[in-house]
Amino acid sequence: MFKKNQNEIPNSVEPRGVALIPLFCFISLFLGAGLYFESQGVQFAFYELSSVVAIIPCVILAILIAKDPALKALNQFIDGIGNSTIITMCLIFLLAGGFASVAKATGGIDATTSLGLSFIPSSFLLPGFFLITAFISTAMGTSMGTLAAVSPIALSISQAANIDTSYMAGCIVSGAMFGDNLSIISDTTIASTRTQGCEMRDKFKENLVFALPSAAITILFFTAVQQVPSEVIPEPYDIIAVTPYLTILILALSGLNVFAVLTIGILLAGGIGISQGDYSLIQMGKDLYIGFSSMQDIFLLSMLIGGLANVTHHQGGLAYIHHRIEKVIALLAKIAKNNTDKAAEIGIGFLVALSNLCLANNTVAILITGQISKDLSQKHQIIPKRTASVLDIFSCIIQGLIPYGAQVLLVSQTFKITPLETSSHVWYCMILAAVTILFILFKSKPIIEKEEA
Repeated sequence: MFKKNQNEIPNSVEPRGVALIPLFCFISLFLGAGLYFESQGVQFAFYELSSVVAIIPCVILAILIAKDPALKALNQFIDGIGNSTIITMCLIFLLAGGFASVAKATGGIDATTSLGLSFIPSSFLLPGFFLITAFISTAMGTSMGTLAAVSPIALSISQAANIDTSYMAGCIVSGAMFGDNLSIISDTTIASTRTQGCEMRDKFKENLVFALPSAAITILFFTAVQQVPSEVIPEPYDIIAVTPYLTILILALSGLNVFAVLTIGILLAGGIGISQGDYSLIQMGKDLYIGFSSMQDIFLLSMLIGGLANVTHHQGGLAYIHHRIEKVIALLAKIAKNNTDKAAEIGIGFLVALSNLCLANNTVAILITGQISKDLSQKHQIIPKRTASVLDIFSCIIQGLIPYGAQVLLVSQTFKITPLETSSHVWYCMILAAVTILFILFKSKPIIEKEEA
């Protein structure tokens, strides 16, 4: 998770399994509370106990059981919080939240949805909504924000057109997870690229190899299951309101610094609202603060995870996991005819998938496994953008399929169906899993580029 600096420990650190107890404590506490509230029938059960609160006793435990004196372990924790990678990530989270909030307030989401509906024939509504949510999620960088905005519209249209609501629910979650995985400004992209030390645009291009074929197959699936619905008339829209989303996509792909991209997006979205006369600079400031506040949990958790991971790193916990994963990779390499790079990619995918299965939070899963994945990719000569892509893909696959994930719970609540009905129709994540594994197994050996060596 950390760049090499004066705080990084030597490679000869002694592996210590006991150093992992605080991380397992965090997973057990967060997962256990979620399962308990789920058994009590509480909605959004896995979000009753904030992950930020759940990690605090685990941090205290990590300091208490450290082999180093408590004060030294505390300094290691503080160094982890202040790591440049973590701080950069947190600042990007704030700007991404601000952009999403201002763009939503100025009508960008409604305009984009109506624009999409105006080009989508009634016989293509399911795959059309997949494309709409995929575009919005890619532009906004948040699957939850996309689903919160699109779900009521998708429900009303599916009812009006007599489309099975479970299909529509799975369809929009599929599209949202496409964007969550692919978007240049999503928290998973930020986390995966920062932990692996690669550019966002490079990871985006790498992801396209997996995402586009998966999306094409998903569209075919949703086209095949849709019956001929009733005609749906789209609402009027303002094409200008869509401009901020298109702008940040183009600027981000051009390689412009992500801070500049998001700042321009915020100013453009706010400027459009102000120029139309129904939006003010004061309101823009309020919406910016709302956007910043929406990122509070992931902001705080990123810092605390960074600190905890640094303590675990210094105390030999990550070295212990690294040692164990290497044994799994060696076994997989024998099965894969000594292709250790393929075995390592599958091992990294399995590691982050298992973490996300426990945590129901793809960003946290990437943060926890980031340093181990980076070490494995360097040893087995996997280019950073490939590792970042694998981390993001496998975490998003699990996040879209687990019935207790926030995305599935939100849509299920809106559609008044069970989470299992929703998750069983998130076909994009299932297809993405198959496409990614096949690609890893049959791809040629990656070569480390000179500047990344």
